[in-house]
Amino acid sequence: MNISDMSIKKQSNFYKNIPKSNLPLTELLKNETLFFKVPKSWSIIVTDIENSTYAVARGVHNDVNLSATGSIVTVLNTLKRLDKKIKIPYFFGGDGSTFIIPNTVLNPVIKALNNYSEHIEKTAQLILRVGHIKVEEVYAHNVSLRITKLKHNNIFTTPVVLGNGLKYAEQRIKENFKTAKSNSEKNTEPDLQGMECRWDEIYPNESNKKVICLLVDCDDERKQAEVYGAIMENIDLIFGDLEKRNPISALKLKLNMSLANIRKEMYMRIGKYEITYLITNWIVTLIGKLYFKFFKTGKLYKQRITQLSDTIMLDGFLNTVITGTDNQINRLKVTLDELESKNKIIYGMHITHASIMSCYIEDRDKKHVHFVDGTEGGYTSAAIMFKEKLKKLQLKKL
Repeated sequence: MNISDMSIKKQSNFYKNIPKSNLPLTELLKNETLFFKVPKSWSIIVTDIENSTYAVARGVHNDVNLSATGSIVTVLNTLKRLDKKIKIPYFFGGDGSTFIIPNTVLNPVIKALNNYSEHIEKTAQLILRVGHIKVEEVYAHNVSLRITKLKHNNIFTTPVVLGNGLKYAEQRIKENFKTAKSNSEKNTEPDLQGMECRWDEIYPNESNKKVICLLVDCDDERKQAEVYGAIMENIDLIFGDLEKRNPISALKLKLNMSLANIRKEMYMRIGKYEITYLITNWIVTLIGKLYFKFFKTGKLYKQRITQLSDTIMLDGFLNTVITGTDNQINRLKVTLDELESKNKIIYGMHITHASIMSCYIEDRDKKHVHFVDGTEGGYTSAAIMFKEKLKKLQLKKL
């Protein structure tokens, strides 16, 4: 291996080599020396469901959610095929996803996503737009992008980003989105192995609690760590730690046994009606219901789901799904409104009765991740509130 090859390998292993922090998020944000600048030789990919607000209004939020999950599954399965050693950070946004990947695998990943986009258009009648921008170009516009890893527990670690790099990239990409079409006449079936959506709506563990989807933007890169840290400290104080405010509890996890639900997953995954898939997976789900109820290993799996649920994300924005009472929600709003009145943040919030979950199952031991959103639009609805506030603020400045 020559020096050039060694350099490329080192750059490709950038995210893999970042140490995992055991600090609580509030403490991690106080130590910015634990964050690392993303290499110029990486790129940012954004996927986004076109007119997702309209899709939510039509009542197909679950399809939007699953389509976003599918883009993550597509990328991770593509990387497994290309080079299992490459690890990347990715972020689930309800109606889309964001990835930071080395340029060495950019082309095959984009090709796989464009193929997946065609698949979603045919199976779910949704337009998944795909775009990318080089990190080097982001830096050329004096925008920062720093990242670290947060170890939530012994089996779940997520990326944490400071800086407006991903926000800038998303804006630029969305301004120039073009729906790509494959040059191949033969439709290639996307690799969606491991994608599942078997869980029913998940209600909070107490009847007086609701599910809150929160989206917060601190646009000042210099203040993000301080502001987001203060908000998270407030959330800890009001709602309790991550375990207490987790919208996913083992007690409330119930499998959706309907054939309609499995049929939807079938079309999303394989793009066609296949009676063997439908019957086999219905039987598997039926057995699963008994397995989770009566077997020790099944109960352990449900407990691990609560530990592997992605309920908090920092990608330049602060995004989280939590449960709380009306009183707790009102207390949080006081803090957020005060910060907003001082022009430190803009936030969007969606309050609903339950959460929904889509999943990527590599294996049923410890390699599974669960993407959490709220019902009735979730993050997409919170983003509507956020965008309306942002538009009013921009009009005031004119």
